[in-house]
Amino acid sequence: MAVLHQFDYVFALGMIFAFLDAWNIGANDVANSFATSVSSRSLTMKQAMMIATFTEFGGAVLAGARVADTIRSKILSVAAFEQEPAMLMLGMLCALVGSSTFLTVATRIGMPVSTTHCIVGGVIGVGVASLGADGVNWGWKGVSQVFAAWVIAPAIAGGFGIIIFLTAKYTVLERKNSLKWGLMTIPVWFGIAAGVLTMVIVWKGAPSLNLDTWGTAQILGCILGVGAAVALLSALFLVPYLYRKLVLDDWTIKPWHVILGPLLLRRGPVPERPEGEQRQVIQDYYSGYMTKTQLEEQGVSRARIDDIEVGHDNKDRIAVNGGNASVDDITQCGTAPGSPSGSMAKEKLIKDELPKTWCLTDHKPYYRPINAWRIANHYFFRGVNVDVVAEQKKDSVLAGNLDEMHAAVKHYDNKTEHLFSFLQVMTAATASFAHGSNDVSNAIGPLATIFLVWNTGELSSKAPVPIWVLVYGGAAIVIGLWTYGYNIMRMLGNRLTLHSPSRGFSMEFGSAVTVVLATRLALPVSTTQCITGATVGVGLCTGSLKAVNWRMIAWIYAGWIITLPCTGIISGCLMGIIINAPRWGMAV
Repeated sequence: MAVLHQFDYVFALGMIFAFLDAWNIGANDVANSFATSVSSRSLTMKQAMMIATFTEFGGAVLAGARVADTIRSKILSVAAFEQEPAMLMLGMLCALVGSSTFLTVATRIGMPVSTTHCIVGGVIGVGVASLGADGVNWGWKGVSQVFAAWVIAPAIAGGFGIIIFLTAKYTVLERKNSLKWGLMTIPVWFGIAAGVLTMVIVWKGAPSLNLDTWGTAQILGCILGVGAAVALLSALFLVPYLYRKLVLDDWTIKPWHVILGPLLLRRGPVPERPEGEQRQVIQDYYSGYMTKTQLEEQGVSRARIDDIEVGHDNKDRIAVNGGNASVDDITQCGTAPGSPSGSMAKEKLIKDELPKTWCLTDHKPYYRPINAWRIANHYFFRGVNVDVVAEQKKDSVLAGNLDEMHAAVKHYDNKTEHLFSFLQVMTAATASFAHGSNDVSNAIGPLATIFLVWNTGELSSKAPVPIWVLVYGGAAIVIGLWTYGYNIMRMLGNRLTLHSPSRGFSMEFGSAVTVVLATRLALPVSTTQCITGATVGVGLCTGSLKAVNWRMIAWIYAGWIITLPCTGIISGCLMGIIINAPRWGMAV
């Protein structure tokens, strides 16, 4: 074992660009797992971020090694680099540079691209530049298998989404007493979701748990056992809680009461609401969305309704330190040297390029501790405070006629939808775990190759992916999710079709099942394609093509088409320039 210290800089740059790549995966692909949950109002942004922190990181560390090996060793002919292993290090670095560069641009302009396309395109570009077209493994066990997965995955995810939603639709949502049927079937759905989550762990995807020696009976027993246990727990604890909350309209019940389980059935009658108590038992999941009949009765657009509700006179007013101040007051702000003031500050504040806390009543300079903390809090956590649902309602070229699209979707009983919000949390966590296990490979696959060559000086396609590399990639994904994940999330969700907990559950679960199966087969499928296919499938269950925003679908597909050639060209050109560049001291 010999460390190639002369190439320390390649390893260092690999660490930097792998982090940037993984950061972009968190920022770009976070919508694949949680856009539907936030869009349907099942989860707030903060709740989604907290759950995703654990599931994305857990999926990357426990089940990320399997697909990482595909990215590392099945796209290129690794054996061709046996004489010059350092060239493979350089190639993987160039692939990371190309992938992370394109991803950064795509994330900034709000294009939800496939991060899998990015890295595979980068690796192909490196292979062509260094070895020629023959240096890339185009066969079924290499690139062709990946290409096939991209075509098949959306169709499979859409099929799963359709089956799941139609099952929920005809067994629960459209029954005469939908709430009763929903309470009866919740444990079954929880058991199925838990079983799917268990699959990705035990199917040879968790190296740290040493499950490779398990037989079929052990794996099957574990999956069924976990599913049955979760179903039983939900029946004993969640169903009584939901019965008390939804059927009896118990306004006094708290979330922590779920631990009381069967004891809630003996709680007694619901006390009368005191005068002035207006607490809602559940929120309205269809708030702000009109049915087709309501839209026809209104005869006006949603934009006009919003203008009437907000009032034109207040459009130039902003919240400052909890108050309501005109943007004209900004001329009194920013007294510190170098801070924007006057018309420039006013323009930036209107465009939301400055934190609202910039204009402080005490006029203290920005570098004072209290002001510095507020500004830092704004920039680092602004994504958590973004109202994604409101952002999705804004007019844009890609949004089209959102009112007409949303009106084509049928509204179901609000209490029954609330049942599915609990299921959606489970499926969102499942999809997020599957996403972490599948997409972390896009960043750490090349990094693992760089580290192994740098650390040993040898090539070994069978060498395991180090745990610290998985941890590094998982952490970077989580950071990207927290800091910039909202940007792509607000581009999806209700801009594709109207989301509700029942529909979001079907979309996420259909996508999660597809990604889990792909992980089992070691196929680095695109989670973007899976969730998009599932969303279109569920949207079409309304029976109308108008329920899906085909303009946005076309935008997403355009991103998929340009991704691979763009990353391939960037990586290939960089690799070609470096290996063919003149050396200092060469004879003329």
